[in-house]
Amino acid sequence: MAIESFVAALPKVELHVHLVGSASVPTVLELAARHPNGPVPTTEAELAAFYRFRDFAHFAEVYMAVSSLIRDQEDLASLVLGVARDLSAQNARYVELTVTPYTHVLSGIPMRAVTEALDVSAREARRRHGIEIAYIFDIAAEQGVEGVKGTLEHALDHPPERLVGFGLAGSEHRRASYMDAIRDAFRAATAAGLHSVPHAGEMTGPEIIWEAVERLGAERIGHGISAVRDPRLVARLREAAIPLEVCPTSNVRTGQVAALEEHPLPVMLAEGLTVTVNSDDPPMFGTTLTREYLTLAHVFGLGPAEIAGVARNAVRASFMPEADKAALLAEIDALVAGSR
Repeated sequence: MAIESFVAALPKVELHVHLVGSASVPTVLELAARHPNGPVPTTEAELAAFYRFRDFAHFAEVYMAVSSLIRDQEDLASLVLGVARDLSAQNARYVELTVTPYTHVLSGIPMRAVTEALDVSAREARRRHGIEIAYIFDIAAEQGVEGVKGTLEHALDHPPERLVGFGLAGSEHRRASYMDAIRDAFRAATAAGLHSVPHAGEMTGPEIIWEAVERLGAERIGHGISAVRDPRLVARLREAAIPLEVCPTSNVRTGQVAALEEHPLPVMLAEGLTVTVNSDDPPMFGTTLTREYLTLAHVFGLGPAEIAGVARNAVRASFMPEADKAALLAEIDALVAGSR
């Protein structure tokens, strides 16, 4: 079986994709037309140029510009159903969709309305596209202490039905000035039963991954690519089997890695780390979940059995029910057996 056919048939789980960043070009253009005179271009060619990022700071600016188009429940529903449609077409069966709820509250959508839109959209995604959606609420580092408090309040007092995790994203450099507030929020969230899934080690060194593991109780790490610089940290992640949500194309597009060929993913696999592959903000980075899996073959030289191993890692690292995990793992095993 050709690798393209194998990857297309592979049942997939997406663990690291952001709601706003998942908006397809048609969806963004629809939102821009719905809310004219905004900061986002209204033609496909202009939007493609808009998505050429100079660095992570520029990416963050563009991301917030697109976020500003989300002004009501209908806009939120368009995003959720758009990512469900796009992932379902790639044979993804389950997604843990990262939402930054405080951004939408700042835009004037009440917490309860945000939650209602997420709940209704998840049910509709299952009905229309056959994909299960769970949510992760994340703190955007750029929003400071108020963002920490607002995100935690939303997660604890007005959670969506399928809220499973509590995360932390945005600039890793901006966290230091209010890490105490972040730690307190993670303690409260995990005490309430949410899983800890912060980004760490995307744009800084191993020390921020240590912080995530030891002080935030991380059960998974978003990105984590700088871990390979610290053998002691690699050993800790390996022994604790803490999964890493690796997003190769994202790391190149935001300037964290010079080229795909220089990405540390092969080293991470060779070190026995639990690597998953994800798309992060796919239309903004010109990728898809399927393309990330094909990168494993075309750039890093992995064969079908190794690619299936990465897919299994994502299933096991997810927070879906154990019976659903078992069913998906059996499907992957059957595909591998049939491709030999």
